[in-house]
Amino acid sequence: AILADGSVVAWGHPDYGGDSSAVHDQLRNVLKVAATARAFAAILADGSLVSWGDRKFGGDSSKVQEELRSVERVQATTRAFAAILTDGSVV
Repeated sequence: AILADGSVVAWGHPDYGGDSSAVHDQLRNVLKVAATARAFAAILADGSLVSWGDRKFGGDSSKVQEELRSVERVQATTRAFAAILTDGSVV
């Protein structure tokens, strides 16, 4: 859930993204949240993206984190995310 102050609260089974404590400090000024079957991705107001949950379902975006700037939208499948950037490129 995105709260009025722009932070996020997640709950449920930790293997399915219900525990966002590893990225809690990054979840500020959240605009949108998307989900796969076992992970979440949040677009922040500065255009960056934060993900958490099962790494096999998109919960670990560390390998592409430097590319996740100017994110406009995020699309999800069952097991992956795709970020659409403001220039139209896809990560």
